[in-house]
Amino acid sequence: MSVPLSGTRSGRVPLKESLKRFAHVALDPLVRALARAGVRPDHLTFLGLILSLASGLAFALGHFRSGAAFATAAGICDILDGQLARATGHVSRFGAFLDSTLDRIAEAALLVGIASFYTGTLVDLAVNPERVAQQLARGLEPVTWAAISLLAMLALVGSFMVSYTRARAEGLGLECRVGWFERPERMIVLIIAGFAGLGPIMPAALLLLVAFSFATAFQRMAYVWKNTRGAGRDV
Repeated sequence: MSVPLSGTRSGRVPLKESLKRFAHVALDPLVRALARAGVRPDHLTFLGLILSLASGLAFALGHFRSGAAFATAAGICDILDGQLARATGHVSRFGAFLDSTLDRIAEAALLVGIASFYTGTLVDLAVNPERVAQQLARGLEPVTWAAISLLAMLALVGSFMVSYTRARAEGLGLECRVGWFERPERMIVLIIAGFAGLGPIMPAALLLLVAFSFATAFQRMAYVWKNTRGAGRDV
């Protein structure tokens, strides 16, 4: 069931919602073609998962631009499956549950892949003194690679916290759609950083993901507190 997109109090539609509408309109012809071909939403959901796993593997092997390309294709599948479900009347609670669950696996695949690359580089440095000297000449301490790998893992924890706080709040009967940094924003940041290739962009992107993901999780925690205990409705 489609939910009307609401604007702000001033009547203006937020940028995020405007972009979502644009994407849906742009993909409508493809959605209609897929529906005529008999493609089901679940097919796209699983294709998106496979592409995400391929993205994670590409990142782990250091092929950042390929990883970003696979992640982009997976993101398109993620948009298409919901749109196709609405267009064909195949919207279901299990479908929504499956989509959200596989989204968590897909995002984890990317971040684990990135962490694996930096961890693998650190392991290689441990057995290759000549490469350590080359890295030091460029001003890169071996601990740098460990720090970046840790950032990727913290980004994964932060992304799960964003999802969990909303799911837990809704499990308590509270709608919790607040937050600055949800999955689409996280994926866009990772894709842009991936297309930038190896270099300083990815570590900066991971730092951004950590900061804003945890900020969003705390923002949701504050929202739930305000609407329960802060409002005197906590029982």
